[in-house]
Amino acid sequence: MTGMIRGGQLDRSRQVALQVHEILRDRILKVDLAPGTVLSRASLQLEFGVSQTPVRDALMRLQEEDLVEVYPQYATVVAKIDLDHARQAQFLRLSIELEAVRRLTEEAPEATAATLSAILMRQKEVASPETYDKFDSIDREFHQAFYEKTGILRLWASVRRQSVHLDRLRRLNLPMPGKMQTVLDDHQAIIDAIASGKPDAAASALRKHLSGTLSIIEIISAEYPDYITS
Repeated sequence: MTGMIRGGQLDRSRQVALQVHEILRDRILKVDLAPGTVLSRASLQLEFGVSQTPVRDALMRLQEEDLVEVYPQYATVVAKIDLDHARQAQFLRLSIELEAVRRLTEEAPEATAATLSAILMRQKEVASPETYDKFDSIDREFHQAFYEKTGILRLWASVRRQSVHLDRLRRLNLPMPGKMQTVLDDHQAIIDAIASGKPDAAASALRKHLSGTLSIIEIISAEYPDYITS
């Protein structure tokens, strides 16, 4: 298991089960824990230095998110990536972000473009295989800016909860040749369209960007045949 974290490193001022859930969830989303990986409750108790209850509660949360499958009296395993779940998450993001980018292009093109350009500059600095985590984190920051500047930040948390399987697909896609540069180019195209004050162009650039991973799902599935279920 990657990233061993002993119980002494948990923040005892916060709910332990929540922290165990966050750590395991992060490993699954980054595909550090591949589909089919068995999550042993005993091993997790030892790793985190906690009792059975917080581990059980953390696994139940993961099950509610369809990230693990629980076989009573047998095992808990990391679930495969649900393609239908990913497609619905993409639909949700498109519905919200297309409207957001149109509105921002019409109402605050210069300020929005400036904010996004600053984020993109930082993302370019970490566009290498050694810094996938930072690149991915800044990518989310780029999109979160749409929600913040449109005044719909509460929706961001909902979108993040619904995007777990889409995030896992993106994580498989990210190391593929040319993917990071495509992301950077897409972000620049979105910024340029917003700065020009052209809502249709901005929406078109965003639609292309958000459709990138699912548009090559056959390639990803061929590369990782045991990771994805339709």
